[in-house]
Amino acid sequence: MRIKTLIAGVLLLASTMVVAEDAKDVIIKQLQKIDQRIPVVSVKEAQLAGMYEVELGTGEVIFSDAKGEYFLLGQLYQLSDEKGFVNLSEAKMNTQRAAQLQAIPSAEKVVFKAKGVEKASVYVFTDVDCPYCRKLHNEVPKLQAMGVSVEYLAFPRQGPNTATFKKMTNIWCAEDKVEAMTRSKQGKSLKNMECENPVLAQYEVGQKVGVTGTPAIITKDGQLIPGYMPAERLAAMLGIKP
Repeated sequence: MRIKTLIAGVLLLASTMVVAEDAKDVIIKQLQKIDQRIPVVSVKEAQLAGMYEVELGTGEVIFSDAKGEYFLLGQLYQLSDEKGFVNLSEAKMNTQRAAQLQAIPSAEKVVFKAKGVEKASVYVFTDVDCPYCRKLHNEVPKLQAMGVSVEYLAFPRQGPNTATFKKMTNIWCAEDKVEAMTRSKQGKSLKNMECENPVLAQYEVGQKVGVTGTPAIITKDGQLIPGYMPAERLAAMLGIKP
């Protein structure tokens, strides 16, 4: 009897795996009917019964039924007795963001290190010609004094082949990138330089992780904070007391 039960369980599991694999193929084919250029990274069963989570190459996540007939674009929430409404879509995006940004080598960032013991660190996608980026940069010494490191990544809002893109290239090619960042944000000119640099790659990463404007602050756990935020308020969000 136990053997029959075991065999039945194995068959059920195998059947489920086949159905899941079939659904994956069907969903991908349905999306490619719309546009073959749609980049599908993965398809897996969602926490919502009967639905599949589809991760696109753009970083977006959509949901589909097994037949690829119905698609849900938006935020998926779960009602938890302990936490109330939990945004599952945002939680997943945060995880993906954190992983992509952690993969960027330290040498490719412009880092303003915390003074003394580091209590926290944030990524900041920046554009040197953005007024609020300059305003945030003026807050960096306060953040450093409170134990927060700021790791700058390039996000020239107008894209490549622009004056701002060239300015940011000059920063990343400078011998002292920290000084160059500050000088450029003060409106001072830098020496025109050419070198192998990560400006374009970081701009593309920014687009993938949901950056649409600057400054864009991202915590180490992947939470995106769009726009300017005063040092004291940001430190408080990071759990640092003044």
